[in-house]
Formats: sequence, C-alpha cells, structure tokens
Amino acid sequence: MKGVAKLARGEGNVGLLDVPDPQAIPGHVVIEVKAAGVCGTDLHIYHDEYPVEPPVILGHELAGVVAQVGEGVSNCRLGDRVTSETFFYYCERCVHCRNGFPNMCASRKSIGSGVNGAFARYVLVPARNVHLLPPNVDELSGALTEPLACCVHALSTTRVDPADTVVVSGPGAVGLLMAQVVKAAGAKVALLGANSDGARLEMARTLGVDLTVNVQAEDPKKIIHDMTGGLGADVVFECAGVGASAQTCLDLVRRCGRYSQVGLFGKSISWPLDQLVMKELQMNGSFSHIPSSWPRALKLMASGQVQTRPLVSQVLPISEWQRAFDAFERREGFKIVLTPE
Repeated sequence: MKGVAKLARGEGNVGLLDVPDPQAIPGHVVIEVKAAGVCGTDLHIYHDEYPVEPPVILGHELAGVVAQVGEGVSNCRLGDRVTSETFFYYCERCVHCRNGFPNMCASRKSIGSGVNGAFARYVLVPARNVHLLPPNVDELSGALTEPLACCVHALSTTRVDPADTVVVSGPGAVGLLMAQVVKAAGAKVALLGANSDGARLEMARTLGVDLTVNVQAEDPKKIIHDMTGGLGADVVFECAGVGASAQTCLDLVRRCGRYSQVGLFGKSISWPLDQLVMKELQMNGSFSHIPSSWPRALKLMASGQVQTRPLVSQVLPISEWQRAFDAFERREGFKIVLTPE
C-alpha cells in the first residue's frame, strides 16, 4: 500500500511511500481507513518542528472499519466502524502511565510519528485503543474524534464552571471544537479570530458560540471588558499556537483567572510573563489526550452537543496530500480529510 510519509528529517521530505499492508498481531487490530484528518502536527512534522522516526507514514486522526483482528482481541469484530486512540506504545510502568496519563510517558510512540499512521489504506493499532463509533456518527465525523478528545482533555486540566465567561483564541478546527466543549460545560464562549477567519467565525456562530471577535477589526479588550462587567475572562484557551494570540489571552484573562495553552507554537516565542505573577494566574498546558477523554468525546458527538461533520470542508485522496497540506497552511476551510484511493 502507499502512504503519505515523512521520508527523512529536515524541512519537507514528505512523499508517498510504498510499504507492505500491515498484518494483525496478538492484541492488535488492522483498521481499513475510511477518513483521516490533516492536523497541525502533520504540518509541524513537514517543517521538521516535531520529533518523528522516519521513514514513517503520517496521520493520527482516523475512522474506519475493522479489517483484521489479532489473537486475544475481544472488544471489536470484523466490520465494526471504529476510531482509534493514537498511542501505539507506552510503558505502562512509569508514574505517568500508572496514574492514567500515557500522554506523558517518556517511552510513548504514536501512530503517525513513531510508527506508521493513518494516511494509508490500512493502519495497525493496539486493540485497547479501538472505540466503536456511535450509530449516528459517520466516518468523516468520526475522524475528528481525536482532536475532540484533545479538547476534552484540555477541559479536564483547566476548570470551567457553569456561567464562566471563556475566551477561545484561534478558530481553526481545534478552536471550533474547544468552543463547543466549553459550551457543553455550561459556560459562555467568545471565540477570537482575524481578518482571514471570516468563514470560521461564521461557522462558530452557526455552532452556537455566544460571541465572535475579529481582533484586527475590533478591540477584544473592550468587548471582553463589556461582556464581563470589567472583570475579564474567567478562563482562556489558546488554540492558535501564535505568539500574538497568547499575548491577547494573557491580556484578556481576569486576575486569579485560568490560562490553558492548547496550541503548539513549533518555535520559541516571547511572552510578558510578569502578567502570570501580577494577575496570580493559574496557567497550564494540555498535550494530546488520555484514555478517559475518548468515551466522553464520543458521547458529546452522539448527543449532538458537539458537531464535527460541519467542520469537514474538503475531502481529498492521499495522492493529493500536497494540495491538502498547502490548503491547511493557507488556512482554507476548516478540516481537510484524506481518504485512501
């Protein structure tokens, strides 16, 4: 089979790689991929800003059908419609694994970076990673379970109370999902974007976001000031991975508020972190997901509290991966999905 792979370290070095079809081994499942989302991490890998072990097939956001079942697997059957967690290996012995945080395991290997991923017809995953898609969630929607699980995890690391005012900065796919997750928690949400984000901000309004702000055309400080009676946002989630966005979030969060960094910058940035001290902020990062994030993400999709299908704006075959990557970098649409040919 052919897959979109990082062929060597360095800028670029991505292309189609021909590899044997994976075969099920004990405790593992082969999934026939029906849809795989292009993620910002894939672009960081393209630009050599994220650690990988080339040659390796990219792609970690997926949905598909169980094609092979290895010995000892009992949680799924041939033909089941499924999605999969991304951690192919973690040690299960370190303090992080034992406390339910395999995302922090120093030995962790993930599909799409440490082992072959989902930008191909088939992908091999541990059976423990497999989750059945709800009957009312199709494969295109299901391919976004992974970024949704990341948002669910971010919410679990940063307290959001009902009636809080929350700012989400960055109206990409993760920001649009984060805003919906926060709404489902009972908070009021303001989503920040820029001049180039008109369609994304309109989508946010369609999805029920309370307020959208174009920070290049409006004054977000005044808007959030007026929205909160001069207090500032209770919580901010930075989902853009852009220095200016992080600065705006620090400006908008109230004293004794909560700041969550979700987006990856891919490089060092300059922050005026005196605000962390002067405002006595609670500040944390949120990386990827943990196993408990997945059932919650699937319930949110099944209930309709979070909609993922409207975010799929383009579907392309894997042979057009370069077109997909270029469109992602140009910030076209919302979520681009690749499918096997």
